[in-house]
Amino acid sequence: MKNIASSSRRTLLHALFLFCTAAVSTDLVAAPKKPLQIYILAGQSNMQGHAKISTFEHIGMDPATKPMLTEMLGADGKPKVCERVWISSIGCGKGGDTDEQTGKLTAGFGASPEKIGPEFTFGLYMEKFTDAPILLIKTSWGGKSLNTDFRPPIAGPYVFNETQLAQFQKQGKDIEAMKAEKAKQTGVYYRLMIEHVKKVLGDIKRVCPSYNPSAGYELAGFAWLQGWNDMVDSGTYPNRDKSGGYDAYSTVMADFIRDVRKDLGTPKLPFVIGVIGVGGPVSEYGPEEQRYKTTHQNFRDAMAAPAKLPEFQGDVTALLTEKYWDLELKRARAKDSKLHEEAKKLARESSRKLTPAEERAALDKLRAEQLTERERNILEVGVSNFEFHYLGSAKILGGIGKGFAEAMAPLAKKH
Repeated sequence: MKNIASSSRRTLLHALFLFCTAAVSTDLVAAPKKPLQIYILAGQSNMQGHAKISTFEHIGMDPATKPMLTEMLGADGKPKVCERVWISSIGCGKGGDTDEQTGKLTAGFGASPEKIGPEFTFGLYMEKFTDAPILLIKTSWGGKSLNTDFRPPIAGPYVFNETQLAQFQKQGKDIEAMKAEKAKQTGVYYRLMIEHVKKVLGDIKRVCPSYNPSAGYELAGFAWLQGWNDMVDSGTYPNRDKSGGYDAYSTVMADFIRDVRKDLGTPKLPFVIGVIGVGGPVSEYGPEEQRYKTTHQNFRDAMAAPAKLPEFQGDVTALLTEKYWDLELKRARAKDSKLHEEAKKLARESSRKLTPAEERAALDKLRAEQLTERERNILEVGVSNFEFHYLGSAKILGGIGKGFAEAMAPLAKKH
């Protein structure tokens, strides 16, 4: 009886094992691993990212952005390391234009190891929007224009306009030599961008060791954040303060989208154009900014214009980064700037020359008297770079990265 019972138990256990194995096998067949989702991030210094990790604290000081900080930090309070997002980034290292950083996405893939750009929160939120593995390919270089550096092949060679040529002639410059140099510069960073993307696609496991070739990959989207060098270029855009003064940017931006899609073999690759928003909405510009108001709005309109073209409907959109500008921080900086001027005036009117330490003490006294404690705190932890670098604010650049993801997700889903 004992042998019969043991035999029955063995038979039952074996049957259960076969059932579970079959169920697992069936489940694996029914739910194969999803293709790797690849997103390209490109642009100039603000895509590189100049927000120091030290400014993360400021994000938590605003109830509206505090949930974003929760996403950015791990259980240990340090920047989160994504388990399903990898990145290859060039243009941010010290070793030249093609110096590459790779790894699982975390903070430190900005312009230097202690900084972030939009890539960090973009990857964090894309990871929330899909259960597929993700690879970011970031190509960004500071101080680069679309009219020359990123100029796509279909746009043709850069051609100096009559205003520029007249100016060169007046200055006694060698016009033919300048044309040759401009031709040499044209499209260099467009080509570097495409070459790097193809290099990564040619050996994905080098960057993303867990890549499953049998599942494959999909080029899922392209995020663009650039514009400063074009916006301030009065030579290329001599009528920038007039309506249509930046139309040439819109034309080349549309050509850029067409050429990227052609060169990467993805005719409907989703695009999100990050419209430059330094300073916030122009409706919020102060008295000292009024002279820039028309030019800045003209350029923003030109950046967003390609998204309205019939051929791009449904797969190209414009993200107004002005929405993520911190107006509270801007107002505090404006007050602080006036205190700097007041401190300088006191130093000039002093009966003797003040030492740097005395000038600093005078400024600190003014700040203590005229700034609120919150204003002093956000100025201390919220800014780490220049205004044209979105103040080096993780709150602003983090918001932009999140905004890119929220704009990209529905486009990628339709793709």
